[in-house]
Amino acid sequence: MAEEFCIVPDTSVIIDGRITAKLKAGEYKPATVIIPEALVSELEAQANRGREIGFKGLEELKELNEMAKRGEIKLEYKGKRPTPDQVKLAATGEIDAMIRAVAIENNAIFITSDRVQAEVARAKGLNVEYLFPKMEELKPLHIEDFFTEDTLSVHLKANVSPMAKRGTIGKQKLVQIRDEACTDTELRGIIRELIERAKRDPNSYLEIDYTNLTVFQIGSMRIAAAQPPFSDGIEITAVRPVAVVRLEDYRLSKELKSRITERQRGILVAGPPGAGKSTFAAGVAEFLHARGYIVKTMESPRDLQVQDAITQYAPLERDMEKTADILLLVRPDYTIYDEVRKTKDFYVFADMRMAGIGMVGVVHATRAVDAIQRLIGRVELGVIPQVVDTVIFIEKGEITKVYDIGFTVKVPQGMIEADLARPVITVSDFETGRVEYEMYTYGEQVVVMPVGEIEVKRPGIWSLATGSIQREIQKYTRGAIDIEITSDSSATVYMAEEDIPSVIGKGGKNIDQIEKKLGIHLDIRERRKGKETGRKIDKSEISSLIPAVERTKKYVVLTVAGLAGETVDVYSGEDYLFTATVGRKGDIKIGKDTDAAYKIMENPSIVTVRLSRGA
Repeated sequence: MAEEFCIVPDTSVIIDGRITAKLKAGEYKPATVIIPEALVSELEAQANRGREIGFKGLEELKELNEMAKRGEIKLEYKGKRPTPDQVKLAATGEIDAMIRAVAIENNAIFITSDRVQAEVARAKGLNVEYLFPKMEELKPLHIEDFFTEDTLSVHLKANVSPMAKRGTIGKQKLVQIRDEACTDTELRGIIRELIERAKRDPNSYLEIDYTNLTVFQIGSMRIAAAQPPFSDGIEITAVRPVAVVRLEDYRLSKELKSRITERQRGILVAGPPGAGKSTFAAGVAEFLHARGYIVKTMESPRDLQVQDAITQYAPLERDMEKTADILLLVRPDYTIYDEVRKTKDFYVFADMRMAGIGMVGVVHATRAVDAIQRLIGRVELGVIPQVVDTVIFIEKGEITKVYDIGFTVKVPQGMIEADLARPVITVSDFETGRVEYEMYTYGEQVVVMPVGEIEVKRPGIWSLATGSIQREIQKYTRGAIDIEITSDSSATVYMAEEDIPSVIGKGGKNIDQIEKKLGIHLDIRERRKGKETGRKIDKSEISSLIPAVERTKKYVVLTVAGLAGETVDVYSGEDYLFTATVGRKGDIKIGKDTDAAYKIMENPSIVTVRLSRGA
């Protein structure tokens, strides 16, 4: 009878299923399998954090128990469970040391597929069996069964029939793949397959591994697997490109191609989700590389389809800013940043651009100009043309708009006084050169104004001015104020007599500072007391009033002294909201859950009350 011996597996061979496979093949007969309690504790901790490797390891332990019940092996659990402090030190090798200690105490063969663990065990004098990873032929994945040639994405969720988006970019249709709903067991099996593929396939990666969320890059597929409690059920979303498009496949003018290659540029590729932005960006990367530029990418996760010569970088230690620091050392000619979305992304983009690296950023936007507006507040206005000089808007896989971003000093469109000249960012159509938008500061606000719509814009500018004046004047007043804009460069402000000295200041110091800050002349006058004198305000005296805005438990209340009983129109900026009759106390009450109340509370500083035209 063969001599019986003991084996102690470590976590790595339990997770990858190698021990059960060898035991079933009869390689360790007769044998006693000793499972360290520290190993069980580690798998339990992984499972509690929602890590799929923890669940897979626990299932392997269940399989070993079933084999023991059938008399195929002897199974024992030995050793101590790690303390909370030891669990915290797991990354430093504390749990591995406890597992090795069990092998030493039982004079057992120590089995591992972790090279570092094997070398340490040999150094400790253990009898070690190192299992090299098997180089088996990669089998088709179950998730691939849901794809057809024209499938862009597959959407699987427990207890829901599988769905897929099929078609071409811009012509997609969501279709049901089968009548039978997905089960938890089926989806967990798919996730395990993906984990194994990510381990064995050099072209596959485990990009993100958070608690209850794992993101894989399997070849050209990007797959996100979410589990409760992060999601309300197990869900798998797999996305892949349906075509690799070259830049020559787009209708690009020679001028635009020259613009991309003539010198390092700051380019934003914008468009709605699914429009083909990343596909175009990959085409730009290939185009630049073919013309002798060093091109890198920054992606999270990495899913651009580019050739091996273009290195794709992920966030270093989950921080794209650290990746940017490395790229500044590598000094590529161009970097493709997919996607620029959070404020930190815009900071990184701007920092690399100002360092002289050509940048192509992919941005979600429903209009081309929205891509530029996303820079406002994140990049100083005057620096925007240095950070981004070109915006290419993609819709349904086609280039529908290209903007050229410039800088000048001029009187903004819609203003007429020459002394209002200021720095202006111009947004021009690349093909025609016609300016379509201007961006400039007005007081403390940044204005994005369409050009050629003076009739619409002038009231809009005045509304902004009204809000800015109100904020500045009320720093010095206690009572209500009324503002009448008389031109682009002047306004009359009505206030209580006792507030006027504070606003003017000693020697006119305060009012001079306010006018300089706002860039507008202010005529300060005593406020007509209307209600207190029993006289209503003359309709011709003031074009609009700025009410005091207050929110109570049930209402949003607008207070306008002197208009009791009058019928008024309420506006947010130049948007008409509703018509109401002012109450005896000079107030207007609006239910707090109404659309009008929401719009008022979004920006109360631009709310105005005007006498109704029918009054």
